[in-house]
Amino acid sequence: MKTAQNNKSFTLWPYAIVVCMVLFMAYIAMFVYKAMKLDVDLVSKDYYQQEIQYQDRIESVKRTQALGDVMLDYSAENKSILLQMPATYKDKNLSGTITFFRPSDDKMDKEIPLQLGRDHSQLVETSDLGSGLWKVRVNFTDGEDTYYTEKTIQVK
Repeated sequence: MKTAQNNKSFTLWPYAIVVCMVLFMAYIAMFVYKAMKLDVDLVSKDYYQQEIQYQDRIESVKRTQALGDVMLDYSAENKSILLQMPATYKDKNLSGTITFFRPSDDKMDKEIPLQLGRDHSQLVETSDLGSGLWKVRVNFTDGEDTYYTEKTIQVK
């Protein structure tokens, strides 16, 4: 008789295991649902083209560093960026672009022409840029060679 009563005793373990499995499956289903709803855009629309030109970019960076680094100084108080070319570029007629790249939103990207003053510097206002992380890319040429530099700034 004792064995019959022991077999009829109630235990919560099977129910607890089933409830844990159902909750885990619900969590995974919710995670998959949210992942499928997430908008996944490429950082750049023409990433494949940029990847092919990557070696050219490396050589441009090396040429820029060989002649002296371009100074990009961000001032939060003045809401501006001072671009200063080193003295080694003084004899060169430079032309190019300054690109403001926003990694989180490609619609906010902005490109302006490189317009250096007599002292080979350019002051760029950042008041129209939204606050957040920006990559400032300076791509320029002297007619023969291309040069490139990049700096990440936090606009406040």
